Amino acid sequence: MITEIEDYFSKGCGRCPRFGTADCSTRRWLKGLLELRQICLASGLSECVKWGHPCYQHVGRNIAIIGALRGEFRLSFFDAALLSDSAGILERAGENSPVPSLLRFTEQAEVRKLRPAIEAYLREAMAHAVAGRRPPKIAELLELPEELSAAFALDPELAEAFQRLTAGRQKSYLLNLKGAKKSETRTARIAKFREKILAGKGALER
Repeated sequence: MITEIEDYFSKGCGRCPRFGTADCSTRRWLKGLLELRQICLASGLSECVKWGHPCYQHVGRNIAIIGALRGEFRLSFFDAALLSDSAGILERAGENSPVPSLLRFTEQAEVRKLRPAIEAYLREAMAHAVAGRRPPKIAELLELPEELSAAFALDPELAEAFQRLTAGRQKSYLLNLKGAKKSETRTARIAKFREKILAGKGALER
């Protein structure tokens, strides 16, 4: 995965063989991705690379992350349960996702149309971060590590497969990930577990 932010906008995230090719999803959606980037930076957010994607932070908290797929690009919010979604535009990453957390775009021009709402949502998320608010805990099983939440936002197939797992299998992954002290270790484990999750298996199953 990339570690330099400009690489994302010139080559892609580095998570698949299409990295650095004309077939990379970031090539198709570059104009919209750059506009989302500009909105985030103009809102006063700091920019960094996390999980191979542009991530935007405020007072040390992750606020939003940008991603691109073949058929769409998106802006996903962390701690989205805190947002009022006054414009009613947030969507769920998957049908079983606990809360709507992302803006999904299938046309580049949609970003400009939604810019006022995006700016308002970012301001609201930043205010929650400054106040130190966290979303209420829905259930123990849904207390996902941040790295797993980001993976779900960027990989809807993985999110759907995880939601289809039994509660016990889901918990096996959560316990494994929470046992890792470093973020990069958790990220590596998620990548390693992906095929197992898609196959409907638990962390300890062969």
